[in-house]
Amino acid sequence: MFVIVYWFFLLCFSITCLIFVVRLFLHRTALIYVVRRWGEWVEDRVHVHQHFKVPEFNDSTHQENQFYRRVSLYVNSLASIEDSDFTNLFSGKKPNDILLSLDDRQPIHDVFLGARVSWINEIERDDHHKNHAVSRRSFVLRIKKKDKRRILKPYLQHIHTVSDDIEQRRKELKIHHHSNGKWKSVPFNHPASFDSLVIDADLKTKIRHDLETFLKSKQYYHKLGRVWKRSYLLYGPSGTGKSSFISATANLLNYDVYNVNLSQTIDDADLNMLLLQTTSKSLIVVEDLDRYVSERSRSPITSSGLLNFMDGILNFQDERIMIFTMNAKDGIDSDLLRPGRVDMHIYFPMCDFNSFKNLANNYLGVKDHKLFPQVEEIFQSGATMSPAEISELMLVNRSSPSRALKSLISALQSNSRNGGKVAARLSDSVASSPAPPSVVEEAGGAAWKETVPKEFRKLYGLLRLKSCKRPGSLDHDSELMDQ
Repeated sequence: MFVIVYWFFLLCFSITCLIFVVRLFLHRTALIYVVRRWGEWVEDRVHVHQHFKVPEFNDSTHQENQFYRRVSLYVNSLASIEDSDFTNLFSGKKPNDILLSLDDRQPIHDVFLGARVSWINEIERDDHHKNHAVSRRSFVLRIKKKDKRRILKPYLQHIHTVSDDIEQRRKELKIHHHSNGKWKSVPFNHPASFDSLVIDADLKTKIRHDLETFLKSKQYYHKLGRVWKRSYLLYGPSGTGKSSFISATANLLNYDVYNVNLSQTIDDADLNMLLLQTTSKSLIVVEDLDRYVSERSRSPITSSGLLNFMDGILNFQDERIMIFTMNAKDGIDSDLLRPGRVDMHIYFPMCDFNSFKNLANNYLGVKDHKLFPQVEEIFQSGATMSPAEISELMLVNRSSPSRALKSLISALQSNSRNGGKVAARLSDSVASSPAPPSVVEEAGGAAWKETVPKEFRKLYGLLRLKSCKRPGSLDHDSELMDQ
């Protein structure tokens, strides 16, 4: 009996141990990890490797090695850094932003074009320095000799591209203003985003697609022998969102803003020098171009100087976007706005009911309200206000949506009694539709009666019967209305 009990407990113990061992080896940190490490160990001894050191400083001049900075950004962005045995955690510039950084002597692996490479962050101490020991940091790239000729050059170019993108996303945006022929900058912290813009949804999608396509088009532009830049004209009454669009574009692209004040420039040479001092990955903004053109007789900037600024030989810096704003295009020389100088015209109209609903959702958090039908009826009667004016009313009364809407209704009625203009419902009337990169977009279009939908023409006729004033000039450059 004792023997049976003994063998029974021995069997149970053996089964328990076997289960434990199986579970241990099936666990991610056991069998899979051990087999992977063993395979890497075997591979390292089968193949011949070559090592490339990237020191932090140049040995001769002790200047910072810029490629070391790029490698550091690249390596610390790799997803495999999370698998390293030791990884440092640092707080980033943005709130709740945590950055990973490779610890000393910890290898991290990367795969490029099917080849496996590894990086090690090394620190060497120089105890023979005159006054004190000096630590010399470097990254060491380990690559199979058989893969070197095939991947080394494109891999280093890949590191340049990725590190540039990381720096662009992390950099602090600035807005630049000029004084005495020199740019001065301050941090640019405007919170505007494309999601918060109060413009037609389809139009917003088309513009965003055009901007994102531009970012990816460097090789295409260069293949055609064109400078990698793009230009936009924003026009419409004051308070319709042109400045917010500029801020949202800067945040979307992560571009600095250079605000050019033509009235503050001394002459053509001064304007050219300001242009030469701007950098790539930036927005060059010229506001109220129509006002300047109308007063050009009193300005030291000549017509040829302005045209050269817009598209002349000095405008050669890659990856820039130029934005011009106007209240209206009436009386502006068409040669100033021709395709090539301005690629896309975007009209910003006064607020209509659809725009009002977007504002109500953004400012008051309401998508529907019992007063909405009354607001819509007033808009249809011909009353209108700018989005900025409506936004201010909602901001002041944000604690009470009902009070905000009543204030708006009162303001719209007062505006209507005082002869407010009828808003042409053309929020989707942009000039040229987004075209493939470096294809000239036509600024000319069909006559307005051929582009405005039939129901809008009927509405216009009814409004004229009611003796309302005729709307402001319509957009004659739009192709998007047909889409």
